[in-house]
Amino acid sequence: MLTPLDIHNQEFKRSFRGYNEDEIDTFLDRVIKDYEQLYRDNVQLKEKANQMQDDIGRFKQMEATLHETLLIAQKTAEEVKTNAQKEAANIIQEAQLNAKKLMIEAAEKVHQQTLSYQDMQRQYDSFQTKMKTLLVTQLNLLDLTDQSSTAENVPLQEVGLHNNEIPLD
Repeated sequence: MLTPLDIHNQEFKRSFRGYNEDEIDTFLDRVIKDYEQLYRDNVQLKEKANQMQDDIGRFKQMEATLHETLLIAQKTAEEVKTNAQKEAANIIQEAQLNAKKLMIEAAEKVHQQTLSYQDMQRQYDSFQTKMKTLLVTQLNLLDLTDQSSTAENVPLQEVGLHNNEIPLD
């Protein structure tokens, strides 16, 4: 590629009927000036293109890094979600086991209370029966006492009682 210096240093051979040297020099000066500007612009554009290529490389590397980060984040999110679901299932299972245990304990307490109630009910019934028997016996004894005082001292042996026994009906 020609440089502005190559154009400036270019020499032409002289001929008898050639072009006007001043016009050629003036034209060449204009060409050199424009070519220098184009040359500088071209160099700047090449530098800018190289810089942009470097930027594109960095951006592609950043894109790849971001893509990897996104994949890792998605994988981590899935793992967290899976672990949370497993933990929730374990919590539910543990709660169900605790509920069953509490139900069994409650049923056992109800059973024990029922047995205790039945025992108390038997004791109550037994006590009531004994009290009724005692009261009936006492009433019979009172009746006998009333009859003996009216029958003028009837001996106890005649009534069927021996040594202060209390009859049980």
